Amino acid sequence: MKKALVLGASGGIGSALVKELVSQGTEVTAFARGKEKLEKLFGNENKVSVVQGDVLIEGDVLKAAQGTDVIFHTVGFPYQVWKETHPPCIDIMIKAARKHQAKIVMADNIYAYGKQSGQPVAESAEKVPHTKKGKMRLQMENALKESGVPVLIAHLPDVYGPNAENTMLHETLKNAAVNKPANFVGDMTKAREFLYTKDAAKAIVELAFRDDTYNQNWNIPAAHTITGKELLEILREETGYGKPVRGVSKSMIRLLGLFNPFMRELVEMMYLTEEPVVLNGEKYENLVGPLPRTPYREGLKETISWLKEKEAETAAV
Repeated sequence: MKKALVLGASGGIGSALVKELVSQGTEVTAFARGKEKLEKLFGNENKVSVVQGDVLIEGDVLKAAQGTDVIFHTVGFPYQVWKETHPPCIDIMIKAARKHQAKIVMADNIYAYGKQSGQPVAESAEKVPHTKKGKMRLQMENALKESGVPVLIAHLPDVYGPNAENTMLHETLKNAAVNKPANFVGDMTKAREFLYTKDAAKAIVELAFRDDTYNQNWNIPAAHTITGKELLEILREETGYGKPVRGVSKSMIRLLGLFNPFMRELVEMMYLTEEPVVLNGEKYENLVGPLPRTPYREGLKETISWLKEKEAETAAV
């Protein structure tokens, strides 16, 4: 892979992918709507070309994809506009890949798996999503597989890390970084997976460089499952954070949804905090080798450090 296009390059997974690709010697076109943020993230990277554009404008994506070997999809949209945004985004990406004879790698979530048995879920598990968002993700997956374009789909659990601001754990970390009371979305006694973005990027790029990984799904699990209480204990030990943290239940999210469209859409995904879907990574490890597994203590320290730097920059403006 000589050149890659990362759509959604300013987000948590997107920015981590750009940096990992560059570390492997790949030229990268970093594509997102906010040029200022792109410049801040990658302005000093010699192998990165920053492109401001809209993934829903066909001309923008077709132009950015010129000369690209692989298109990475890491685009996120607010829950409340998924129906109007994700299908055309996928269609445009497929057109760009066909025109420029590029492959597609999609960083996907676990919604399409639906409810599972509680055992670690392999890629061979039947996908019977029961939520609107799960059905949408499966629709996106099927559109890619039926496109005739070489496609690699990587399933990721909830993530955390620098620039990963639209995540469940970010709701806790953003306040912990400034020593304020925080919320934790879900039951704090349930063990769930939280994948560090840098680990996700390393695994996805490793798969993307191979020829025998396309037209398949791949699970990228976290270092291990962990409860909210265990996460909080690490935060307190590493940062001295001493404020209270409140677990936010499904009923509380539903109440907030009366006034907030995002919270209203989040309600149906709260099953993942009650009956967590845990990924089985044996397929990856059997073919590639050990998965990247940054300890939570290290990943949380780096994330909190990034959040504090961001807060200091904001206060200085």
